[in-house]
Amino acid sequence: MPDEPPRALDVDALVSYLEHDAQPMIVLDPEYRILAANTAYQRQFGVASQPHLGRKCYQVSHHYDVPCDQAGEHCPMKRAFELRGPDRVLHIHHTPRGPEHVDVELRPIFNAQREVVAYVERLSTVRGASAKPSAEGLVGRSTAFNAAISALHRVAPSMLPVLLLGESGTGKELFARALHEASERAQHPFVVVECSGITEALFETELFGYEKGAFTGAAARKPGLVETAQGGTLFLDEIGDVPLSMQVKLLRLIESGTFRRVGGIETLRADFRLVAATHKPVREMIDDGRFRQDLYYRISAFPIHLPAVRERPDDIALLVESILQRIDSTQGIAGRKFSIASDALARLHAYSWPGNIRELRNVLDRACLLADDGVIRIEHLPDDMVAAESAHLGNSTGSPSFSTRGELTDRELVRFAEEFSGTRSALAQHLGMSERTLYRRLKTRR
Repeated sequence: MPDEPPRALDVDALVSYLEHDAQPMIVLDPEYRILAANTAYQRQFGVASQPHLGRKCYQVSHHYDVPCDQAGEHCPMKRAFELRGPDRVLHIHHTPRGPEHVDVELRPIFNAQREVVAYVERLSTVRGASAKPSAEGLVGRSTAFNAAISALHRVAPSMLPVLLLGESGTGKELFARALHEASERAQHPFVVVECSGITEALFETELFGYEKGAFTGAAARKPGLVETAQGGTLFLDEIGDVPLSMQVKLLRLIESGTFRRVGGIETLRADFRLVAATHKPVREMIDDGRFRQDLYYRISAFPIHLPAVRERPDDIALLVESILQRIDSTQGIAGRKFSIASDALARLHAYSWPGNIRELRNVLDRACLLADDGVIRIEHLPDDMVAAESAHLGNSTGSPSFSTRGELTDRELVRFAEEFSGTRSALAQHLGMSERTLYRRLKTRR
C-alpha cells in the first residue's frame, strides 16, 4: 500500500459517506477550495450557471476575494486549524434565495501524521431570522444581531431555560417565539405570561388556574397558563416584575415540575420549555433583595443578550424597509408603497433610539401618516428628533467632512481610511459600522 493514497479516491469515499446525511455538506482543502459537495448542498445552495467545485468557499458563500478573517469576519477554517478540532459560526451567505443566516460547522480531517489534509463543512439555514427585508419575524445581519441569533440557534434544540436580557423594545417576544419555532416543541403552544401586567392577587390564578368554587366568582374550573403551555414553551415576559411572594411559588414550579390549581388538591405535572425575559438589572435586584438568587440561577442557565438598536447601526436601513413593508400590508392605501428619502434615513442612522425598535416603529407609523406622496422626508420626523440630530451634526469634531454614515460617500471613506492611523477594527468602530461593511465598501473603490 502506498504511503499517500490518491487524494481523489479519499474525497470520493468521503462524499459517498456524506451522501447519507440530509444536511448540506462540502469538502474543502486547506487552501479554501471546494473539492466536493453532497446532493443536499447542491440542492439547497447550488446554482446551475455558477459551478462551485474548484472555487474558494469565501467566493461562493460571501462573494469575497479574500478569506473571511481578512474581511472582518470569523473564519471557521482558521479557528478549526488552531483548535485542531471543530469550530462553529453563524454567517450571512449568498444563496439562490438571496442573503440568509447559515449556521456553519467545520471539522478538520487528519492524515496518519496528524496533518490537516481537508475539512468537512456542514451548513444549516437558520429559519428564525431574515437577512433581507421582511414583513414579519426577526430581521438583521449586523454582528451584534447575528451573535444573538447564533446563541438562539445553539440552545433551541435543548431544554435549557433561556433568559433574554435587553432594553425595552428590543424584540424579546419575537426572539422567544423564534426560539420556540426552532425547537422540537414548535408544534405545541407558545404561551406568553405578561408578568408586568398581572397584579399580585391575580398572578397565581393566571399561572396555575383554579377549581370551581375556589373563590367568589369561580363558577367553573379554569386551566392556567402553565397548563395551557403543556408540551410547548412558557414565556415569562418581564420576569423582573414578579412579586417576591410569587417568586418562591414560581421557583417551586420550575424545580419540581408540578403545580396545583388554586383551590385544588390534585398535583399536576407541568411540561413546558421555560423562556424568560427582562430589561431590569436582575443582579442588582438580587443584591438589594428584590429578586431571589435561587430563582435567578434557575431561569438563567443560558442567558442571551439582545442588542439595542444603537448597537446594530448596520441594521437600521434593513429595519426601516421591513417596518415599511409591514405598514404597507396592515394600513397602507391600495397602490401606495412607502419609502424613505436618503437624508431622512441618515437622520435615523444618527439617532440613538432609546426606545429601540418599538420607538422606530412609532416614528415610521407617524411619518407614513404625514407622507402624502408615500415618501418619508426629514419634515415628517418628530421635531425633537430633528432638532437633537441637527445639533449633534453641527457639533461633530475630529472626523472627516461628513456627519453620519448615511452621508459618507465611498470616496470620502477611502480618503479617511488612508488618513486613519488605527486598526481597521478601530476605524469601523469610529465610523459606526461593522468591519464587514467597511471591507465591502473599501473593496468597491479598488
